Amino acid sequence: MWSIGWAKAEIQLPLQGLAMHGYGQPHHRARRQRTPLYARSFSVQQQGQPPLLLCCLDLGYVTGAIREALLLRLRPQMDEAWTPARLMLTCTHTHSGPGGCAHELIYNLVTPGYQEAHVEAIVHAAETSLRAALASAATAELVPAEALIDERVEVAWNRSMNAYRRNPETPAYADEEAHRALDRHMRTLSVWREGELRALIALFGVHATCLGNSLDAYDGDNKGYAAAMTESRLGDEAVAIFAQGSAGDVSPHYHGPGQWRRRLALRDEAAEVAYARRNGAMQAQAALQQAAQYGPALQGDLDAVFAYIDFSAQKIDERLAGQAGACTSPAALGISFIVGTPVDGRGISPWLGRALRPLSRLLRQQRRRQEPDAMKNIDAAQGVKDIFLDAGDRRIMGLGLEQIKNLAWIDPLARSLSTAVRRGEAQQRPFLPSILPLQIVRLGALALICAPGEFTTVAGQRLLQTLRPSLARIGIRELYLCTYCNEYMGYVTTYEEYQEQAYEGGHNVFGQWSLAAFQQNFLVLAEQLARPAEERQCVGG
Repeated sequence: MWSIGWAKAEIQLPLQGLAMHGYGQPHHRARRQRTPLYARSFSVQQQGQPPLLLCCLDLGYVTGAIREALLLRLRPQMDEAWTPARLMLTCTHTHSGPGGCAHELIYNLVTPGYQEAHVEAIVHAAETSLRAALASAATAELVPAEALIDERVEVAWNRSMNAYRRNPETPAYADEEAHRALDRHMRTLSVWREGELRALIALFGVHATCLGNSLDAYDGDNKGYAAAMTESRLGDEAVAIFAQGSAGDVSPHYHGPGQWRRRLALRDEAAEVAYARRNGAMQAQAALQQAAQYGPALQGDLDAVFAYIDFSAQKIDERLAGQAGACTSPAALGISFIVGTPVDGRGISPWLGRALRPLSRLLRQQRRRQEPDAMKNIDAAQGVKDIFLDAGDRRIMGLGLEQIKNLAWIDPLARSLSTAVRRGEAQQRPFLPSILPLQIVRLGALALICAPGEFTTVAGQRLLQTLRPSLARIGIRELYLCTYCNEYMGYVTTYEEYQEQAYEGGHNVFGQWSLAAFQQNFLVLAEQLARPAEERQCVGG
């Protein structure tokens, strides 16, 4: 048995009427609080070894700013043998949580800007819950389980069916079968102490977007409701984490014929909140049914490896890419990113998106004539993407910062960007993150593959398939994917899905070989896990 502790602490956010993170809409402001937002934490320890710390935040994203600030608080309290590789931060991805928590510019724009008070509140709650989890640790068992959620349970739909059908290994589901085109496994790690189920961690990929962008309150959305319901069922001092798997192309809203009509039926706050509660209740029920079935507990080594990787300049092994010359490039957002998703979160009007695409292509052609060498790499990486924002050159539709400064009259987002230019933020801060954290957490014969950003269903499946043989050689039989971990950097699609250039492909910032870059670097990390700790060459933490 291991020593396991758990605790939670409320994130006490100031109500400043600032825009929330998730939908990227300046009008989506937090003027009140409907439900508490929490930091929920677990400590797992083997005798004589430093603890593994797992924390899930009721936020839309985990950022490097949050992780760095939390580590500054934790390091002085931990034993010398403890390393930052043993801290895993993830989130529920609620779109009704605070913004302004990143060092990078773009994901702060609508808030507007970096909000130190938000980061302080989040870090304080995370530290408090982690310290309480460590203090409450006692002998317990950690039991893994996974089972399919029945297809008749209306909990999730694939929102990007045309892209999904491009994958050669996927069934040819029709539009009305979008509920089947996803990973319907609920995966749980349940904690048993003295013969009773006391706490759990549940992983199921579905966006926390039951609540739309017309509301004005902080809320945990479906994952938050699932956690609260589960904790109520388990009793006093219970903690239930409901985190994300491969949620990138998975919506809690119906997708299929008549999808927009069904979404419009949820017109008011009461209807949306009821819908979020219902979706959360389905996740809670699935997790509790599975976790209540006591089974063999995990045993063996507790371990973790962590590395920071520059994803802006990866050369991809031909065996993974299937062709020579595959690479990534500095981050770029596509036109389809600003158009948004058809049901969960619309962006600019589709007609404006259609008008911008040929302009983007024209600008790219002009740049090829001016900078042919630089464009070879961008073309190889970004492929068919119609680029809206070039983070490497700090350009939007070909316009430099001084030109962007004069476009404040267009809309609130342009006004926020103009303000950032005038303040010098746009010149000093990176637009998007490019140095990304990868992590593998070992819990005996099970590994948590902890990845930043949003993996689509098939991208997640391929990543785990790549890692299974390597990790099996050191006795790891089960792999659980946990996304939105330690940083936020957009989406990861398969190469085939990328060619569709739906929203997910437009928000896949490092280009069409991003998934191959993750596969390549996670394989290196898995090799490091097989080595004795003193011989590892992982970077950062």
